[in-house]
Amino acid sequence: MTINTLYELVRNSVERFASKVAFAMYDGEEVTYAEVGRRIGIVQDILTGAGLRPGDKVALLSSNMPNWGVSYLAVTSAGMVAVPILPDFSGEELDQIITHSEAKALLVSDKLFSKLSKRTVESLSVVMRTKNLGVISQHVRTEGATGVPAPDDLAAIIYTSGTTSRPKGVMLTHRALCAQVGLSSAIFPVVPDDVFLSVLPLSHTYECSIGMIYPFSMGARVTYLDRPPTASALMPALKRVRPTVMLIVPLIIEKIYRHQVLAKFRSNGFWRTLYGVPFMRRYLHRVAGRKLMTVFGSRLRFLGIGGAKLDRGAEAFMLEARIPYAIGYGLTETAPLLAGAAPSMVRLGSTGPQAPGVTLRLENVDPATRQGEIVALTPSVMLGYYKNPEATAEVLTPDGWFRTGDLGEFDADGWLYIKGRLKNMIVGPSGENIYPEEIESVLNSHVCVSDSIVTEQEGRLVALVHFNTEELEAKFNVWREEWETRREEWEARMEQLKKEIVEYVNAKVNRFSRISEVVEEKEEFVKTPTQKIRRFLYNRKKEEDSPASGMGTPQPGK
Repeated sequence: MTINTLYELVRNSVERFASKVAFAMYDGEEVTYAEVGRRIGIVQDILTGAGLRPGDKVALLSSNMPNWGVSYLAVTSAGMVAVPILPDFSGEELDQIITHSEAKALLVSDKLFSKLSKRTVESLSVVMRTKNLGVISQHVRTEGATGVPAPDDLAAIIYTSGTTSRPKGVMLTHRALCAQVGLSSAIFPVVPDDVFLSVLPLSHTYECSIGMIYPFSMGARVTYLDRPPTASALMPALKRVRPTVMLIVPLIIEKIYRHQVLAKFRSNGFWRTLYGVPFMRRYLHRVAGRKLMTVFGSRLRFLGIGGAKLDRGAEAFMLEARIPYAIGYGLTETAPLLAGAAPSMVRLGSTGPQAPGVTLRLENVDPATRQGEIVALTPSVMLGYYKNPEATAEVLTPDGWFRTGDLGEFDADGWLYIKGRLKNMIVGPSGENIYPEEIESVLNSHVCVSDSIVTEQEGRLVALVHFNTEELEAKFNVWREEWETRREEWEARMEQLKKEIVEYVNAKVNRFSRISEVVEEKEEFVKTPTQKIRRFLYNRKKEEDSPASGMGTPQPGK
């Protein structure tokens, strides 16, 4: 059965899976599909009681919980337009987004409510708590109405947390969002017995479409973690929930790989020697993989990874460890999935072939590298950017193709390999195309590097690096409180480490991708909710730090 609206999806799932648990909190409430239907009615009654009608915008600003999905489905199935907002935006940005979207109502969690200005709250017809669906404030009391949406009606406006610019409102239709169910199931079928553990923000399209709408359509169960997915929070949840499906960003598995796997096998000369022998490395990875599968609860059959580039070393470990992982590719503008493969089909470094029903091509291909901009034709493409026709015209062709802004290449079998963002590409002194993401992948594989970005400064490639403090302390046997008393020794060692990292990277990259210098960033990089560095802040910082412009400091979220 083909479902083309979220109204149809809700009716179908609530009826078919009434007694099954749809959403749950880790160590908290469990909400059945029937109860989801009942709560949807409560939300819709409050919204219509405040005069809202089909087509009106309703902002959703909340941490993950069962009532996030209830709220989203209540709004969209009533013919209204959901505006999910990422919790990481600043208070000023939240006010701007609510104003720009013309939202008339807001569903908000308690902690995030305090980030909003009084002026914004008073401008809304009604404000509700997501925790208990109670009314916080109501300024309009009149009778509105719900409506049955059509497939091509607007369902959601999602404001991106871009790495290079201010947020833009991506307009997605019911048809676009529902098409993700078909695309996802063609790659990896979900069944009613599946259990998802959700750790990414639901306001991001990746988690909303594939981690909430898709399992809800199939009668599966989604359990939410009410705290950031640190090791101390994640380990007991994995043990208790024992998920069969989980969606993560690369940072989570990269931390496990660096701190658990690499740290063990580089801890002394004996392990380093064994790990350096290819067949022994594969054996050790297999043993570590069995232990990791036990940590995940021994039922995991799909670990989806997306949202940012995955470190090659971490992926090689998962492949050799036989972790059932798969890397998907997509964007908010495509709701999001464009390419992917089942765990049994993964190839190192590839996102897999184009998803069934999606057509991908390359434009402006470089004959030497066979790389070009990825352009997509998909049933899940956005209508455009809300109230921004100029930006829309830049990415949508007249015949409906979407220009992703990503550089990629296909192998002979049609498998896609992402090289980086077109906007991030650096042109070398002799016209070479340099992809900073590829250099950063090598940088981040160094045991002492936590994160990095590569920038161009006066024709030189410079790496901005945030070091792994734990590894530095272990390497130098210097505790944090001793740094000031041994400052000269520490600084000399840091300079030596920087030189070592330059040599490490330059031995692994091509001639024109070699870096000239490593510069330490003492604070963690400012990132988007999917853990991509807000690159423009640091490119701008270097421009502002130049002698011509004076000193400047990047402001998160600006």
